[in-house]
Amino acid sequence: MSWDDYFADEREDEASGARGKKRTVTVGWTVRTPKAEAIWLPPQPFSREGGKPTHAKSVQACPAAIDFDRRHFVIPCPVDLTLRFQKGPNGQLQLVDDDGDQSAVRPSGLRDLVVLHPPHEWRSPDKPLIQMVAPYVFVADDPCYVVQSPPYLHYFPTPRPGLQIGGRFPVHTWPRPFSWGFEWYDISKPLVLKRGEPWFYVHFETENPSARVRLVEQERTEELDTYISSILDVSNYVNRTYSLFSEAQRLRPEKLVKPKT
Repeated sequence: MSWDDYFADEREDEASGARGKKRTVTVGWTVRTPKAEAIWLPPQPFSREGGKPTHAKSVQACPAAIDFDRRHFVIPCPVDLTLRFQKGPNGQLQLVDDDGDQSAVRPSGLRDLVVLHPPHEWRSPDKPLIQMVAPYVFVADDPCYVVQSPPYLHYFPTPRPGLQIGGRFPVHTWPRPFSWGFEWYDISKPLVLKRGEPWFYVHFETENPSARVRLVEQERTEELDTYISSILDVSNYVNRTYSLFSEAQRLRPEKLVKPKT
């Protein structure tokens, strides 16, 4: 029996006891941005480099490790960018492009891409918080939460000088564009990002824990655009946006997922 057969049997057994909940949940993905859409690369299923297992007890043959890995999707970094902090004349921290004239990103593009949050929004006074645009949108018609996390399954010879901020929200109710938040712990070190390298991961939680997620490119329909617009930027006006889920659900069309042909 192959490992694929093993998981197929396992899912069938678990699904039979999941009170009829779906064994496959379709999640659509798209990019919602007014310009430079081509820089945002498609999500990729996580895969490990390495050959076939040479021993029955190899890590590559561990069912739990295989199942864990295969549930992750990689969002690639869109740009080559090296950021660092410098102190201005008044002692305030300033975020600068360390590549200078050799940078692939123009200053106007950097302003559109990266925001340094004001100190009163930081979790710690010595750990600056930056946010980068990440206009990926995931949407599902079945109950489904997306989880955004750092690329902890990849090894980086030079670790990033801080921590990515994770997040979790329901994409059947709240299909909003992502952002990439980064809490900078060691401001003496630069943040180096490379286009195509793992930027962050997403994985999905469904009603049936053993269900497989089928990720498809989403058609940009008028219904989806209208619904996203109804929930976009609500955090500028209210706190505790999770309290708006029930109202958003009331406004939601019955079907939003439409795979792109």
